[in-house]
Amino acid sequence: MSCPICGKRKANRFCPAKGEKICAVCCATEREITIDCPVDCSYLLAAHRYEDEHQRQIPGDTPLLDVNVPGDLLHTHQQLMGVLAYSVARFCSSHAGATDPDVLSALQALAETYKTLTSGIYYEKRPAGLLAGELYAAVSTLMNEIKQKQAEQANSAALKDADIFYVLIFLYRMGLLRTNGRPRSRRYIEFLRGQFPQSQQLKREESRIIVP
Repeated sequence: MSCPICGKRKANRFCPAKGEKICAVCCATEREITIDCPVDCSYLLAAHRYEDEHQRQIPGDTPLLDVNVPGDLLHTHQQLMGVLAYSVARFCSSHAGATDPDVLSALQALAETYKTLTSGIYYEKRPAGLLAGELYAAVSTLMNEIKQKQAEQANSAALKDADIFYVLIFLYRMGLLRTNGRPRSRRYIEFLRGQFPQSQQLKREESRIIVP
């Protein structure tokens, strides 16, 4: 039986996304591009293990690459980092169609928006794409809620827009390194999910940043 994708080579590899056998070449070239691979596919996992051995480099023309992130960011803003990362992971868990490009587009747009806030001139830069736009809105709403609740508490340290900006830059760059550049990749999303196996624990983390 010939491969249903190329129609040339022998179909010898079962593809769980398509529910039928395809050839090894099409599996390698079309995975996470035209094939929406399930994250537990054995061939996909093997490909990801290979990618882990050959770490991706951030392209030189990446937006916001000229921003110098403070070296102590992970130490000084660990809670904020956890809240933002968890909000992304939670959003993707409830939106099965979300991909790494959606997440990266939203993080980039959020960082660019907060960059304008740090300069004192607000200009919102929403991302293109439905899911990226929804994630952008969800994270923006969360940050506004946190800042509002902190403002209502006299003993609460104010969350600065510059702090949010640097954390967004960090998460954006980490995503560029964790993904593989394929349009339907979910490598970064799965990484974030793996950091937060228990949602109840993360709810407590959210409350700690709102009420230090």
